[in-house]
Amino acid sequence: DLGMESTSLDDVLYRYASFRNLVDPITHDLIISLARYIHCPKPEGDSLGAMEKLCRQLTYHLSPHSQWRRQGIMKRKPQSCLKAVLMGKPPDNTVDLSGIPLTLKDLDRITSYLQHSAEHIDTVELCFTELTDDMLLQLLPALCVLPHLTTLSLNGNRLTKAILRDLTETLKDPKKFPSITWIDLGNNVDIFSLPQPFLVSLKRRCPKQGNLPTILEFGEGQVSDLESQDG
Repeated sequence: DLGMESTSLDDVLYRYASFRNLVDPITHDLIISLARYIHCPKPEGDSLGAMEKLCRQLTYHLSPHSQWRRQGIMKRKPQSCLKAVLMGKPPDNTVDLSGIPLTLKDLDRITSYLQHSAEHIDTVELCFTELTDDMLLQLLPALCVLPHLTTLSLNGNRLTKAILRDLTETLKDPKKFPSITWIDLGNNVDIFSLPQPFLVSLKRRCPKQGNLPTILEFGEGQVSDLESQDG
């Protein structure tokens, strides 16, 4: 599901190809490349081998914890890493907590650090930290007021689609997440697509991104349509 308005392969390849899907940009890019090979096969060279390579990359990327293996962190980072991250000014304006298993007790320290370093943060990496819906809700007030935050990585956690309602409501307020352009929610429990209001709110913050992909889900007009058809 690329989240496009049209199912036409031409639209996917040419009209919307520049808009990287907000759930999982890497998967999006690999699927676009695979679709191009199928749609426009090259007579010369080993096109079948190239397609097999892309399929292997997709399988590798979508396998659980593939990012951990790619980064060479087969084991979890020790808790001492958290203390090191939460000291001093964030390097390259990035708070990188990826791979550190977080607990509820850690969230107060993280919140305090985010508030203290707010002016120096444009990226927060919280991937593969065992983050749950309740934990993210506890961090959300501190995250959404960071004035320069552009990228928020939440992939590889224990988040469920229930959190999308809170994130969508937060994004509806232009004063919250004022600079955000990217929220990665891939490889979580059951988040496979994003509701249209979520995407619309992000679109308002980055109008130069191009055409907005829409993912109409049940609950956004489709349920009533189905009911009327049944009637």
